[in-house]
Amino acid sequence: MLNINDLESGYGESMILRSVNLKVKPGQVVCLMGRNGVGKTTLMKTIMGLIKPKKGTLTYDGRDVTNASPDRRAKGGVGYVPQGRDIFPQLTVEENLLLGLEASSNRKTNIPDTVYEMFPVLKEMIRRKGGDLSGGQQQQLSIARALVAEPKLLLLDEPMEGIQPSIVMEIEQVIENIKASKKMSVLLIEQSLTFATRIADYYYVLDKGTIVAEGNSSSLSEDQVKKHLAV
Repeated sequence: MLNINDLESGYGESMILRSVNLKVKPGQVVCLMGRNGVGKTTLMKTIMGLIKPKKGTLTYDGRDVTNASPDRRAKGGVGYVPQGRDIFPQLTVEENLLLGLEASSNRKTNIPDTVYEMFPVLKEMIRRKGGDLSGGQQQQLSIARALVAEPKLLLLDEPMEGIQPSIVMEIEQVIENIKASKKMSVLLIEQSLTFATRIADYYYVLDKGTIVAEGNSSSLSEDQVKKHLAV
């Protein structure tokens, strides 16, 4: 589904990522871990096309998208939930979700019922402005907005960061349901070793812009990962 080969990327003359190789197979959940500032979000933005790589290639669903625009990637089936609940606060919940349909490749006009089944609270608050929701509800809305277009690959940048435990559990359940369906691949940035071990089929650890460890979740070494997660 996604194949990153020898990727180098950054901002201006500042190189953040160096020689990154990463794969996500169809229906697989891959977890990317690492301490703050090592390049995890830079990698997500590069995959989405918001940052142009300096070197290397990105192949998505069998097509070279190294130089493709973000909208082309979105219409090709890549959904992106950035860090920080990036919703439109002055628009209603429904309007935020309808904007997500713009990324749909088959020009859908209706919000899938499955999205409301995943996040029932959004149906209850459909006329409420996004800015009036709690932080956790805004995060649910951000994820739901990416899911309405029914992407093949979902990029999640720390979706559980800074939200209340009850909603963390709901979001974890949504990710587990996505994994069980085998209809979507997920690349997840997550700091919780417990959840990563439970949900991920495969993991990568990023440190100083380079992949320093990888493997199946069953081979995930707590001591090894903690060494790279510690400040």
